Amino acid sequence: MANSVILGLDIGSENIKTVIAEPGNGKLRLSYASSKKSFGLRRGAVVDMEEAKKAVADALKEIRGFYKPAIKNIYVSVSGFGGHYDKTEGTIALGRPGAVINKNDILRAETEAAAVPLAPNRKILHTLVNEYIVDGAPDIKDPIGMSAAKLKVSGMVIDIFTPAYKNLEKIVRSVGGEISGVVYAPLSASISILTKSQKENGVALIDMGAETTSLVVYEDNKLIHLNSWPVGSKNISNDLAIALQIPIETADKLKVTYGYAVSHDISSRDTIDLKKIDTAVVGTPSRRYVSEVIEARLEEIFELIDKDLVMIGKSRKLPSGIVLTGGGAKLPGIAELAKHKFKLSTQIGLVPSGLFEVIDHNLLEYVESPEYAVVLGLILKSEDVGDISLNNDSLLENIKKVFKRLTP
Repeated sequence: MANSVILGLDIGSENIKTVIAEPGNGKLRLSYASSKKSFGLRRGAVVDMEEAKKAVADALKEIRGFYKPAIKNIYVSVSGFGGHYDKTEGTIALGRPGAVINKNDILRAETEAAAVPLAPNRKILHTLVNEYIVDGAPDIKDPIGMSAAKLKVSGMVIDIFTPAYKNLEKIVRSVGGEISGVVYAPLSASISILTKSQKENGVALIDMGAETTSLVVYEDNKLIHLNSWPVGSKNISNDLAIALQIPIETADKLKVTYGYAVSHDISSRDTIDLKKIDTAVVGTPSRRYVSEVIEARLEEIFELIDKDLVMIGKSRKLPSGIVLTGGGAKLPGIAELAKHKFKLSTQIGLVPSGLFEVIDHNLLEYVESPEYAVVLGLILKSEDVGDISLNNDSLLENIKKVFKRLTP
C-alpha cells in the first residue's frame, strides 16, 4: 500500500465503522471495512470514557494487524447532534494599484469570515465557502486572477461543543491513533452520496443513525440548512419493546427481520411467531401492528424534518427531492413513506458506482450500504485524495475549493 493510505473512523452510538482506502487510478481503492459494537457513547457524545476507549481500541486492533500505518492517518466523524451553523461573510479591500486576486487575498477573506463570536465551550469545525463576491458581482466560484478592489466571501461556519470534540480526540490518541482531520458527520454523508446536479437543483439529505437523525439541504450548489435531532432508528426498537413487552434485543431483531414502514401495505392476517426470533419469548403479534408502531415513529421524525423545511421555505420545493441514508434507511418501505410525507421524489442514498474499487469482492456490501455513507465520506474528504475524476456527476469536483476545513 502507498503511504497515502487513509483510515476513516465513524464512532457512532451503536457501532464503530472503519474503512481503509488509498488513491488509485482515478478511483479510491478500498482494502478494508469493518463494523464493531460501540460502547460508552450516547447520541454520538462520549458518556463513559473508559468504555469508549475499549470500544475504539477493539476497532483498531484488527487494523493494526492488517496495516498498522493506517492508524497514523485517521479521519474521524463528529456527531451531528449538538452542531450549530451560522451564515457568515468576510470582506477585504485589496488596496493595491491594479490589484489581481491571489491565494493570500482569498485566505484573508476566509479568515475574516471565520472570525465569528462563539461561546467559550464552542469550537469552529468547518468554514464552508458558498460563493465569492468580486466588486459586488456574486456567485464567483474561483476569483484567483481577477482584477478587483474588494473581495467578499459568503458561506457558513459550523461549530460544535468543544468537550465533545476533545473527548473524541483524546480517545483516538489514547489508543495510539493520529487524527488528520475531523468532519461533521452529516456533511461527510453528503460528500459520499450527493451529486453535483442534486445540489444544484435542490435536495435534502436525511441521515438516520441509531440515536440521531440529521438533515442537510443544498440548493444552487450551496449548503443552505442543516439540523439534527436526538432520535433515530434505535427509538423504533424501543417502541416495539414497549408495545409488545419484549426485550429490546428481540425488538431490534424483529424490526430488522419483519419491519416495514408502510402499514397499509401489510395484510392484517399476517402474524409473527416471536419464538423464531427469540426462543425465550412467546407471542404472535400481527405484522401490521408491528408496522404501525414503526410507521408512527417514522412519521414523528419526518414531521420534525418537514417543520424545518417549512421554516426555510423548501417544503415540497426541492426538485431533486429527498435522499435517505444511514442505518435507518435500510428499513423496507421507508422511501415510500418519506415520498408520501414530503410529497417529493425519494431515494435511498448510495455511493455512486465507480467511485471506489475493491480489492476483495466481499467489500462491495459496505460500498453499497447506506449505513456506510458517513465513513466513506471521511475517506473522500481526506486531504490525501485531492481531485479525483469521478463518474455520475459527483459533487467532488475540486472539493477542496468548496469544502474547507480551517481547524484540524
